[in-house]
Amino acid sequence: MNIGIIGAGTVAQTIARHVLPHGHKVMLSNTRGPESLAELVKQLGPGVSAGTPQQAADQDIVVLAVMWWHVQTALFSISDWKGRVLVDATNRVAGISPLSVGDLSGRTSSEIVSDLTPGARVVKAFNSVPMAWISDFTPSKPRTALFVSGDDGEAKKPVHDLIEEIGFTGVDLGSLAVGGRLQQLGGPLAGIRLNFVERFSL
Repeated sequence: MNIGIIGAGTVAQTIARHVLPHGHKVMLSNTRGPESLAELVKQLGPGVSAGTPQQAADQDIVVLAVMWWHVQTALFSISDWKGRVLVDATNRVAGISPLSVGDLSGRTSSEIVSDLTPGARVVKAFNSVPMAWISDFTPSKPRTALFVSGDDGEAKKPVHDLIEEIGFTGVDLGSLAVGGRLQQLGGPLAGIRLNFVERFSL
C-alpha cells in the first residue's frame, strides 16, 4: 500500500519503520513543506518520500499523527475527505509537561476527528501504547496488542491486516463511540501492554 502520514514526528517515524520492510511506501508531510523533511527521508531510506498534507491524503491510507492542538488545522488543510480511510493515531491531550488529558466526558477524540472530516472512514489505531514500547523493528519483536476501532468494517480491515502483517496483534474493539473510548488516552485500555506469544503445534 501507499501510506500517507500527516505528521512526521515519533509516531509517524515509528509506523514508517515498521511498514517499510514489508514493501509498503510511505509519504510523510508537515506544515513546513516537503523540503524540511529531506534529511528524515534520507535517514528512513528507500520507500519514503515527502509531500504536502494534501498529497499524503491522496494515498491508499492516510494516518493522522499530529499533536491534538494541531488536529483541526491539519484536517482542514485537506480539501475533501469523502471516501478516504483516515487512521486517527492522535490522543486528546491538553498539555505535555505535565501530561494532562482533555475533556473525556463527551464524544470520543475519534468521533471529533470524524466530525471534522465529513465522509472520511475513520479508524482509531496506533494510539494506545507509547511508541517506545513498539520500537523493536526486528522480525522477532513481541506481538504487542494494538487496538482498532471504527464504524466502517471495510475500512478497519486493511488497518487490522497491516497491524498483523508488521508483527503485532490487532484487536478490534468495535465502534468509535465504544472502542474508541476504551483505547483513547484516559480510557481503561490506554497504556496497557499486552504481548501475545506464538503457539506452535507439532
